[in-house]
Amino acid sequence: MSLSTTRRHLLAGAAASFVLPAIFRRANADAPIKVAGVHASPVENAWNSRIHTAMQAAAKDGLIEYKFSEGVSATDYPRAMREYAESGAQLIWGESYAVENEARAVAADYPDTAFLMGSSGGPAGDNFGVFGTRNHEAAYLAGMLAGKMSKSNVFGSVGGYPIPEVNLLINAYRMGVKEVNPDAKFLNGFIGAWFDPAKAKEAAVAQIDAGADILFGERIGTADGAKERGVKAIGSLIDYSPRYPGTVFANALWNYRPTIDAIVADIKAKKPVGRDYTEYSFMKHGGNELIYVAAEVPADAVPAMEEKKAAIASGAFEVPIDATEPA
Repeated sequence: MSLSTTRRHLLAGAAASFVLPAIFRRANADAPIKVAGVHASPVENAWNSRIHTAMQAAAKDGLIEYKFSEGVSATDYPRAMREYAESGAQLIWGESYAVENEARAVAADYPDTAFLMGSSGGPAGDNFGVFGTRNHEAAYLAGMLAGKMSKSNVFGSVGGYPIPEVNLLINAYRMGVKEVNPDAKFLNGFIGAWFDPAKAKEAAVAQIDAGADILFGERIGTADGAKERGVKAIGSLIDYSPRYPGTVFANALWNYRPTIDAIVADIKAKKPVGRDYTEYSFMKHGGNELIYVAAEVPADAVPAMEEKKAAIASGAFEVPIDATEPA
């Protein structure tokens, strides 16, 4: 059986499992919310994995019932959304960056179904909610640590595409570096893919050859280049430290569970979900955090970072959001 066939079977089976009389779904208000995830990338992709594991945890807690399809192409995406909507999913989760107009058109056709999409645009109507990735606060803090560690004073970063959610993350990292190292120089590369570790590694090696000795890995594969060339790296979204000991010294984690909790509460309360749920990715909601390997970070770099972290968490300091493409 081909990979595409396998994915089609997964979608069909998952969608069919939602079939249930609508009157029963409405009457049983305490039942788990039926969630369908439509993942454009494999769920092991860093960004998708954070949503996928949070969904699985919410399902284990009895908050939701979670079915998903992965590796769904842009041409198949609207069809997948419609199949889940037709089969009784109460919430369809997805990533509409490559299918923005199509996803919104599907949601408009199913006004009684809630949609929550990773999107660079705003919400629409009562049922199309959006969210953006916001581990920029943790990236800023990681930059503060990195700024004290470089020997070459050149800092690199590898991203997928120059969309606002990626740009603001890399820019926040740079701001953190600049706070403690105003003379820092920066390199950046976009690989034109969300999941291509080989390309990310290639981009990382090119930056190392150009002088960078600390890399911010917005994409999986960056740390492979850093490890090969013996320089340091920062992970994004997930914890890469166990996979790259001695290479990855800090990680800007993204926690998606607060977003799930927020939209499920709205659905259960019969509130419109056509709003921006990005705020639940902020540190004050537990939506992102910095973790680091203390033994690999200079002791004198930590106090200023911890002070800034407390200010972010309390709201005393807001990490600027700069969505312009980093040079």
